[in-house]
Amino acid sequence: MLTERNIDQAILLITCPEKPGIISVISNLLLEHKANIIQFDQHTTDPQSGMFFMRIEFDLEDFDSSFSLLEKDLHLMAEEYPMDWMLSSKKKKKRMAIFVSKADHCLMELIWRWKSNEIQVDIPMVISNHEDLKEVIEGYGIPFYHIPISSETKEVAEKKALELLEGKVDFIVLARYMQILSPTFIAQYPNQIINIHHSFLPAFVGANPYARAFNRGVKLIGATAHYVTNDLDEGPIIQQDVKRVNHRYSVEGLKVAGRHVERLVLAQAVSWHVEDKVIVHGNKTIVFT
Repeated sequence: MLTERNIDQAILLITCPEKPGIISVISNLLLEHKANIIQFDQHTTDPQSGMFFMRIEFDLEDFDSSFSLLEKDLHLMAEEYPMDWMLSSKKKKKRMAIFVSKADHCLMELIWRWKSNEIQVDIPMVISNHEDLKEVIEGYGIPFYHIPISSETKEVAEKKALELLEGKVDFIVLARYMQILSPTFIAQYPNQIINIHHSFLPAFVGANPYARAFNRGVKLIGATAHYVTNDLDEGPIIQQDVKRVNHRYSVEGLKVAGRHVERLVLAQAVSWHVEDKVIVHGNKTIVFT
């Protein structure tokens, strides 16, 4: 929750080639701006010649002016040290759009956590290719948009969705949205679309994973939250979890158990994304938890 104690906090994410002294350089820069470091996390793929990842959470005095000056100095630093960086403020809530079809379990988990302020976002809209959940969503005061979609209308439907989203959202969550997004759509939100797949990837990609899991007699079922890329169900994985099952489970029983895993996995992934705890590197993620 945002409180008087942490409202003046910022988060800095950095990705750069491993280089001696980079931690000192960043720490000294923050010191120059009178930042008080609250949390510091780092990871390197190889201490000699790998990639270096860093997440720093800190307080800033005279927040607005200090934040702006720090941004300028980070731009200058990036000219000397080749690095990707992102500076975010806890004062500014991220704006999350939710796409959903008919299943409501993942959607409602996000709504409940939003209502209880566990996930601190604004939800400007929910978009669906069905009208089933319209009354429920509007009951929470969230705008609901029905955009039907078929193979013949896919391009037009996505264009309408993009028009609704433009300038109003920072990222998108597919809460069991049973449509495949086009490369054109995905390109508008790189590493900003989170999907929940009802399988422990890379097993059982695509449709009907529970039926195929049942036919294989699996002993574990799971769910995977990942960023969406043009390769179906192969984007960078943010969070996964599993539940042990046995021969007594029917296909429907697997689906019921799987829904519990799906909702928790997606909510956790969204929380980490909102809290800027995820760095994407290639087709992998570094998650500072």
